[in-house]
Amino acid sequence: MSGPHADREDPDGLLSAQTDPAGVAFNPLGVEASSDLNWILLLRERVQTRASTSSRHSWWVLWALLAGLLALNFTFTVFIVALPTVAGQLHTSVNVLTWTMIGPLLAYGLAAPILGKVGDLWGHRRLYLAGLASAIGTAALTALAANAGWLLAARTLDGLQGAATGTASGALISLAFSPETRVKAMGWWSLVGAGGPVIGVSLGSPIIAAFGWRALFWVQLVLIALSLVVVWIVLPRGEGVRESDGAREAFRSMDWLGSWALSASVLCVMLALSLAPTRGWTSGWILALGAGGVVLVVVFIYRLNHAAHPLIPPHYFRRRNFVMPMVMRGAATFAYFGGFFLFPLLMERGYGYSIARVGAIAVARPIVFAVSSPIAGYVAMRIGERVSAIAGASFLAASMGIFALLTPSSGALEVVIALALSGLGMGVAMPSSSSVMANEVRASEFGVMSAAQMLSVQVGEVAGIEILETIQQSLVRRGHLTDAAAGPALLATFRTPFSVGAVVAGAGVVAALFLRDVPRPTRPRQRDR
Repeated sequence: MSGPHADREDPDGLLSAQTDPAGVAFNPLGVEASSDLNWILLLRERVQTRASTSSRHSWWVLWALLAGLLALNFTFTVFIVALPTVAGQLHTSVNVLTWTMIGPLLAYGLAAPILGKVGDLWGHRRLYLAGLASAIGTAALTALAANAGWLLAARTLDGLQGAATGTASGALISLAFSPETRVKAMGWWSLVGAGGPVIGVSLGSPIIAAFGWRALFWVQLVLIALSLVVVWIVLPRGEGVRESDGAREAFRSMDWLGSWALSASVLCVMLALSLAPTRGWTSGWILALGAGGVVLVVVFIYRLNHAAHPLIPPHYFRRRNFVMPMVMRGAATFAYFGGFFLFPLLMERGYGYSIARVGAIAVARPIVFAVSSPIAGYVAMRIGERVSAIAGASFLAASMGIFALLTPSSGALEVVIALALSGLGMGVAMPSSSSVMANEVRASEFGVMSAAQMLSVQVGEVAGIEILETIQQSLVRRGHLTDAAAGPALLATFRTPFSVGAVVAGAGVVAALFLRDVPRPTRPRQRDR
């Protein structure tokens, strides 16, 4: 067998109810199943047979996965907007509820490396379905939250399912598409990641206004349940699964010390970045977390080179198409999300814009991101991933530069151009960086690869927001400014953080220069069209 599925193994035996269409009428004990269950299983068998024999099999898999991801991420932006209302109802502060954003990121960073490996061993389809099923539970817990502690716990648990579905979806897409056409699929994947929150604001705001914020999560629960059914029916079973005995042995023998060291180091770094703006960058807790992160990274590196079965084969770290995409993605998300956080403050305090006007202008960034991502995937097949990644990182650096050069006389057009360049940069760069990294690893390690990609994004996101915010706030304090001083003096405090964002985005451009294009034939394979 050849092609992108060459190294898959059939995990099920002959005449298994999981592989034999004639076996669906019997349960594992050989007893005839109920009529209702028979119809459900027959429907799944027919759909999966049709999907697996279709020339567009890869796209069946992609659309099923994206349906689940859209159901998961559409609440993110609109829930942030609703935090003041939620804080009032739960008798807490918005500052406390900001941990509904930070908590999931920390849980994601802790769980992603382990869950990526779990998917490689036990099957990414199983992991994705488990993530969707647990998301139904966290949506219900969120909607039923009676106090702030309950809400924070529910949203933090949501980060665990995010790690499951995020790593599994990236791996499943990489498995479904051939190396030379993978970048197209990654473009659509990026579209859902950027477009979901935009759809959430458009559809979620009326729901919150009419029925309250809890209704938003009941709607999400229904959407996730429907997506779970679609994925269960459409996705082929045994996707990337090893034989049970082999998976158990590999799971037991994996380097647990090195794996947990990596997870804990990411947790320490992200927690330090999250707490530093309020506790101070030189406080004992922050220094201890930073030192702990360094020590744990050293442990991970040591185990990487000495463990019998390390989490990530060490030779990957000598490959430019494995390391440089992570550097580029981390730098890009640092600038993008740092700018995302600073932009409303810039417009409201520096220019005196109303919240409604800021929201109307800000939508330019995610819309351009969402529209450009799938187009960039197709364009990259013609011009190569390296040129696409360089262009994307350059657009992002230019966006940060324009923000840094804004003056009191700058108009809305300049701001919209800067926002559009920011969205264009991410939309163009992300599919190519995902594709070249996926093509550098074996199919049996797609889960760990996907986790590494997402961790670089998560760390870059938190670092960009917290570091650029800290720089801006320190300049405000140094100048003895307040919100009442809105105008040129306060506007000047945004130049340095945006300049830092531009420099970091420039580091992403340098990393993109080292990428190598994915070799591809003149005509793409018929099955992936």
